[in-house]
Amino acid sequence: MSDAADEMPQAALSAWTAEHAPSVGAVREVEKFPGGFSNLTYKIAADGGTFVVRRPPRGVGPGVAHDMAREYRILSVLAARGVAAPRPVALCEDAGIVGAPFYIMERVAGRILRGVPDPVPGAEVMRGLSESFVKTLVAIHSIGPDDPAIAALGRGSGYVARQVAGWTSRWEKSRTEDVPAMDEVGGWILSNQPGDSGSCLVHNDFKYDNLVLSGSDLTQIVGVLDWEMATLGDPLLDVGTTLGYWVEASDHPAFRALGLGSTALPGNYMRAEVWARYLELTGREFVPMTWYRAFGMFKIAVIAQQIFARFSRGLAPDERFSRLGDAVRLLGSVAMEEASGA
Repeated sequence: MSDAADEMPQAALSAWTAEHAPSVGAVREVEKFPGGFSNLTYKIAADGGTFVVRRPPRGVGPGVAHDMAREYRILSVLAARGVAAPRPVALCEDAGIVGAPFYIMERVAGRILRGVPDPVPGAEVMRGLSESFVKTLVAIHSIGPDDPAIAALGRGSGYVARQVAGWTSRWEKSRTEDVPAMDEVGGWILSNQPGDSGSCLVHNDFKYDNLVLSGSDLTQIVGVLDWEMATLGDPLLDVGTTLGYWVEASDHPAFRALGLGSTALPGNYMRAEVWARYLELTGREFVPMTWYRAFGMFKIAVIAQQIFARFSRGLAPDERFSRLGDAVRLLGSVAMEEASGA
């Protein structure tokens, strides 16, 4: 592993799993997964097979995004409801074992599309994946607050207003320099916010590179990953975040260069098609997607800024993070372009 601060202490982990997770047993090998900008993920080879370990990164305070017990409970609900997600195996809330709370889950085998894959799937495959993508999001949103475990995740009504206030506040607290476009779009989002459109389980980071696809059929989604920001919330905000990540071939090259290019491949739905198909499958009347996508991009920019701020303070010494300041400025500008078209 490139950064010693991110290393998983294998001996301590193995001693804990041998005692508390007999289905895992002793750990023989640990490998940190590359990529990712938030919680740290490791593949472990153990007596019981291959598993995945998740833990928070250094330099983060308390909050739901880094709450391992919360993420573990969400996976437990999903497993019981038949949603394609990894099965949770064991939870350790004692930060003294490996330096932070962690949990272990099954490893879902398959393929993850990151950036522009090689080889590039054909247009028919990408079209089929787009459809599966929307249907999977609809399935997640079908889990509502009538489920006590999901109801406990959030406060239901008033979600839109809380999200706008929360992400605006996070921007102010994490800023390291002036970014006029971010201030401008933040004000526009606040002034134009809609009311709540409903309440259900939302993923809050639903995109291609958080999906595990069948190795034999890339149109089939066999696992949805990274549930750290899932909560009880408004489904249209969840779609808006997805659209914030959804790059099209005609977008500015700098936007496509952020590493989200698989949605720009021939055959994929366009953003407007994703939005329209979602509304169709959920039986909703048409509403414009502009505010929701602008909000989604603002939120993504704030997440990038929070990571960049940790990097600037020396708490996340990964050179990939040094470029996130530029990404924040770009995302703010694109979000303002979306808002200007309203």
